[in-house]
Amino acid sequence: MRTAADRAYDERTGRLARELRAVDTPRLAKRTSNLFRPRSRSGGGLDVRDFAGVLSVDTERRTADVQGMTTYEALTDATLRHGLMPLVVPELKTITIGGAVAGLGIESSSFRNGMPHESVLEMDVLTGAGQVVTATPHNEHDSLFRGIPNSYGTLGYVLRLSIELEPVAPFVRLRHVRHRDADEYFAEVAEVCATRRWRGGSVDFVDGTVFGRDEMYLTLGTFDHGPVATSDYSGARVYYRSIRERTEDALTVRDYLWRWDTDWFWCSRVFGVQHPAVRALVPKRYLRSDTYWRLVDLDRRLGLSRRLDSVRGRRSEAVIQDVQIPVDRAAEFLEFFRERIGIAPVWVCPIRERDRAAGWPLYELDPEVTYVNFGFWSSVRLDPGEREGTRNRLIEAKVDELGGRKSLYSTSFYAEDEFWRLYNGESYRELKRTYDPEGRFLDLFEKCVRSERTVRR
Repeated sequence: MRTAADRAYDERTGRLARELRAVDTPRLAKRTSNLFRPRSRSGGGLDVRDFAGVLSVDTERRTADVQGMTTYEALTDATLRHGLMPLVVPELKTITIGGAVAGLGIESSSFRNGMPHESVLEMDVLTGAGQVVTATPHNEHDSLFRGIPNSYGTLGYVLRLSIELEPVAPFVRLRHVRHRDADEYFAEVAEVCATRRWRGGSVDFVDGTVFGRDEMYLTLGTFDHGPVATSDYSGARVYYRSIRERTEDALTVRDYLWRWDTDWFWCSRVFGVQHPAVRALVPKRYLRSDTYWRLVDLDRRLGLSRRLDSVRGRRSEAVIQDVQIPVDRAAEFLEFFRERIGIAPVWVCPIRERDRAAGWPLYELDPEVTYVNFGFWSSVRLDPGEREGTRNRLIEAKVDELGGRKSLYSTSFYAEDEFWRLYNGESYRELKRTYDPEGRFLDLFEKCVRSERTVRR
């Protein structure tokens, strides 16, 4: 029997479908974004504000019914009340679940749970044809279900999802294990991911931080029912610094999920808020990633950094990427990265597909392989004569050489034929013909590569 909430949802989807059919170039009018590609700021856009919120949590089945524009902050607040969490919770609070499924996501449970789309049971998608379809792994829209991950809204917008949840303990106990040799470091990453154990104890979360050639930390998290003494990195103290200072630590499960958000990993330092005197003046509610993102967006629109570089007589290139490399080639990639790019710190997060038989055609990983995600977000000074994009293209070429994959949330510099070779152009074009036959949305190359270049010029 349909409830009042069901009928209200039907009214919202009908209204949005009508809006889509009435505009020439449909796009989402979102207040927040975690993309590092310039977005169009032209007027209009589809009003999706009503598609945020958790519809229900089923504690017996361990599932949640949630709308696509719901942030992970709101989603986890709803599920943690029941002692449950999504199988993968991306590290920034304002990432939406629809965005993480269509644009991929990763975190320290990914070595056992893959990416967010791998725990989706079904989804409602507003397609380019102006229809709302329910896609599951086993119905007539199964190809769309498999094709949404890494489509970035170019096939349709995810309006509602049913997802799996898993039980949590109140606390997460951490161990920060230092390594000085990259080969040994990644060998231990592979071993821990394969066994889900370290020195006889179970491991629920794995990530790492590389500060330098002989300073690499593997952070191992384990659920703990407590009571335990916990640290707080949501105010005066900075989480990533604690990795070098402590061998053991403990956080509440909520604080663990958002340990990186307070300082946007380590990127908040560019705004000076990691200095104790400045930090003491900044209200705690502003120490979060969406605050920093708004500052970056303002800088991008006003061109402040570019003007400052010009005054200093130098040129720099933003190098903001996440790439996945097979674990047995990870030390090789790290050495290349140190020599040719030189950014530090670097985030390390292992990942393996949860269901080896599933298949995700637009972002194919070898289901038998453990990959290591390298995350790096900074800028590199260009040498005289180097064109902007030089360092990013070096990374793209190396990732391809090592059998890896690159996420598309940031800038991309691929040639079109190269892009479609890497991201399965044949499968994508078939999905496009079926679900966006009139080309109402940009295609994946236009959105992630060509249109970004146009904005930069």
